[in-house]
Amino acid sequence: MTALLAGCGPATAATSGTTGTTGGIALAPVRSAPRTTYPVGTRQLTVDPTGPRPLPLTVWYPSEGGRPAAGRFPAIVYSHGLRSLPELHAPLTTRWAAAGFVVAAPTYPRTNLRATHFTRADVRNQPADGWRVIRYLIRLDAGRDDPLAGHLDVNRIAAGGHSAGGFTTAGMFTSGHSPRLRSGILIAGGGLAGAFAGPTAPLLFVHGGTDPIVPESVGRAAYDRTPGPAAFLRLVGQGHGEYLTPGRPGFAEVLATTTDFLRWTLYDDPAAGRRLPADAVRAGVSTFDDRLTR
Repeated sequence: MTALLAGCGPATAATSGTTGTTGGIALAPVRSAPRTTYPVGTRQLTVDPTGPRPLPLTVWYPSEGGRPAAGRFPAIVYSHGLRSLPELHAPLTTRWAAAGFVVAAPTYPRTNLRATHFTRADVRNQPADGWRVIRYLIRLDAGRDDPLAGHLDVNRIAAGGHSAGGFTTAGMFTSGHSPRLRSGILIAGGGLAGAFAGPTAPLLFVHGGTDPIVPESVGRAAYDRTPGPAAFLRLVGQGHGEYLTPGRPGFAEVLATTTDFLRWTLYDDPAAGRRLPADAVRAGVSTFDDRLTR
């Protein structure tokens, strides 16, 4: 489970959509998914700075005039892999932010690239860290003084991650998890014990067909045991993450597929859902297995 590489994102209005409830959580009106891209702002924050497990947090967000863009945006908690950092995933995460999402990426204390006491086994503690990030975003949005207050749709959240971050993401979907967590993206990852329980949520698996670090069979096994809607994007002949680098084969398909998936699951955008198979598949580059209900 290794590190990656680095990248970016002009503005639209939004209209309201439907309202409703999910598992007792009242949903605000769904704004339409943005039709163009935003400039991207970046912030560095810390979750529980004085606690026993402080969590540095990189946040990318849609921006206008140097401030958060008008309106509320769904959030994504993005988890890095072993010996990696949030900024190494910026080619993907900044593009998600430009598409109309707030992406919050924690630096995990025992598995990041600069960890003083690197501990692979600490991955099992990271799903709880992911939920700490979600609670922090809820408090941030409800505050009065923070620039992001009032700009986060905290009832529409996704989780995603690469490698150990994919396993971390799976571990956030356990029994009793909040329906705020509406979808997940597991890149070169698999399932932790107890994962894929509780409220079902659409899951997208992304995997290299010749991954030597987390074999495709591990991702396939996790995909096969998901009880709800799921899809599997396979990058033909690729390894552990080169398809996450702009310009490399498969990056365009990964970006288009993940963005479609996030628009469909967090903005309730049916057109994005319908685009998924066409955007995912390119002869000789990628294949797509689909158990999604659109």
